[in-house]
Amino acid sequence: MKTTQLAINSVSTMRADLEECLAAYHAAGFQNVEFVLKHVKEYLAQNHTVDDVRALLDKYELKCIGGFETGVECFSPAEQRAANHARILENAQLLSQLGATCMVVGTDGPADPASVADPVAEIAKVFAQVAKTIKPTGITLCLEFNWSPVVKSLRTAADIARKTRASNVGVLFDPAHYHCTPTKFDQLNERNIAMIRHVHVDDMNDKPGELSNCNSDRALPGKGCLDLQAIFKQIEKYGYTGYFSIEMFSEKLWAMPAKKAAKLMYDSLLPYTKR
Repeated sequence: MKTTQLAINSVSTMRADLEECLAAYHAAGFQNVEFVLKHVKEYLAQNHTVDDVRALLDKYELKCIGGFETGVECFSPAEQRAANHARILENAQLLSQLGATCMVVGTDGPADPASVADPVAEIAKVFAQVAKTIKPTGITLCLEFNWSPVVKSLRTAADIARKTRASNVGVLFDPAHYHCTPTKFDQLNERNIAMIRHVHVDDMNDKPGELSNCNSDRALPGKGCLDLQAIFKQIEKYGYTGYFSIEMFSEKLWAMPAKKAAKLMYDSLLPYTKR
């Protein structure tokens, strides 16, 4: 990866307000930001506008590349599902206005698994419908495996993305979920990597995957047990040229001033870059 591909997910400094976060990211060296949309929506609720958010991005020389807030519901009651899909559209429109091209989403599962013959096919069907609705925004849905009781591996997420036959549906790859799920290195093959549209970056504490918490057991890159060099090399080998966005759920980092935390995260990514 190159330094121009590095990004930070704002959940990594979630206790700071929007402007403090963006100032910290710029000072650390980041050029790209991925938003937890809570940050943006809280700012908008304070009598700010989308133009104000864009002005902050310009001020701190940052590009918004994507964001996340919620999953795409595929099995909830019809009225609830319709409201969820409307929210997905609204989020896609907001991200598009900020210049982003991707939105990370999870999904749900059937309340009674025995009631759905092929939940993977059903998820693909619904994702295809939602993807068609949001296509005018230019946003790609990036399905995160392990954010679902059904989608528990890269292989399954990639299968769903392919089954949608939608150009704006892909997969989010995250090493934390790679570690905690049935995903194995052999699933990082050409066929599956072709569906990866976005990559998160994190390391994991040295614990067995089945005993790890995919969020709270994260470590800074290079401070955990994962061979991130091998993982990222394999992903790039088969053509991935997108962003690598660090995403940390760390009480230690959250307790720091955003500027200090962002610098630690940026520096942790540099050993993986080609300068």
